[in-house]
Amino acid sequence: MEEKLSRKKGGKMAQLFYRYGTMNSGKTIEIIKVAHNYEEQHKSVIIMTSALDTREKEGMIESRIGLERKAIPIENDTNVFKRVQEINAHASCVLIDEAQFLKRKHVFELAQIVDELHIPVIAFGLKNDFQNRLFEGSENLLLYADKIEEMKTICWFCGKKATMNLRLHDGKPVYEGEQIQMGGNESYYPVCRRHYYNPPIK
Repeated sequence: MEEKLSRKKGGKMAQLFYRYGTMNSGKTIEIIKVAHNYEEQHKSVIIMTSALDTREKEGMIESRIGLERKAIPIENDTNVFKRVQEINAHASCVLIDEAQFLKRKHVFELAQIVDELHIPVIAFGLKNDFQNRLFEGSENLLLYADKIEEMKTICWFCGKKATMNLRLHDGKPVYEGEQIQMGGNESYYPVCRRHYYNPPIK
């Protein structure tokens, strides 16, 4: 996959990719793997993540199996295009974690990186929130990405594909509230449609 993302002269191969999945679908570990594959070929990558994700130390991404990498936080007022220019306008790839939290303007800036700097951008994130509404970042990536790929995982309660994120509070399902609430396995379960509406939780 990474070989296909390499830039050609004139940037013909550079594209904006959006890879989405529920919680526990391996998005962060995929970023770390892709970065390693580039660096093994002595190619530079830029890793960025939304500053809204406060679960880990600022400027870090960490997978659930413990692997971690430094990342550049994206604040609401960050111009991602200019930031990439400042860091390395000739990078081989830009990788974005927690892309669902990006603003619409950030997605335009990612497209600008692809179209003007001819650098492939791969954004990873959730598609829908716990109320099954699109996040601002995911909505705009679904609209503007050149290629969209689902990262699959299974429902917490059965073997079906998980398509939704079930929020829990004190062990009980929650269907109303603020869209953004940080949490891991103790707060969110990846679930299928059936178990989103009827989770076997007492």
